[in-house]
Amino acid sequence: DFAKGEHKKPEFLAINPAGRLPALVDGSFNLSESRAIGSYLAEQKGDASFYPTEAKGRADVARWQFFDAAHFAPALSTIAFEKLLKAMMGLGAPSESVVAEATGRFESNAKIIDAHLTGRDWLVGKTLTLADLTLASSLTYAHACGLSLDPLPNLKAWFGRIRELEAWRATEP
Repeated sequence: DFAKGEHKKPEFLAINPAGRLPALVDGSFNLSESRAIGSYLAEQKGDASFYPTEAKGRADVARWQFFDAAHFAPALSTIAFEKLLKAMMGLGAPSESVVAEATGRFESNAKIIDAHLTGRDWLVGKTLTLADLTLASSLTYAHACGLSLDPLPNLKAWFGRIRELEAWRATEP
């Protein structure tokens, strides 16, 4: 229970010493970091359309996972912290300067994704891959944070396709 601080208790720190979520326990194997967990689970499934087996396809998936981790997700999580989590945790008002800076980073990185999606349904190849789910998960709270995808028609259409997936609908907040 994140709200109760269970992620900082010794039992959880034995699984993930950073005390962060998510974490996966598979037998005696502990794994943290959502992108690594996704890659591991996709590898276990063995679906080459979802997680390509050839080097170029897999590198392209990794490219978007790293882009998300380094650029896209940090901007979105900063905005979500300021606009959503601070209020939930009683940490005061959002910092408008922090929100403005992070929104600029979000918009800049969203334009890169939007341009890449021109003429494409998915980020890598012709089918849904782990790359799509990685970036889409970062967009989960964009609407709640007041971020519009309207100026980004390719990104907006792509996220619409993601949101139509039965598995996605089952997990949306």
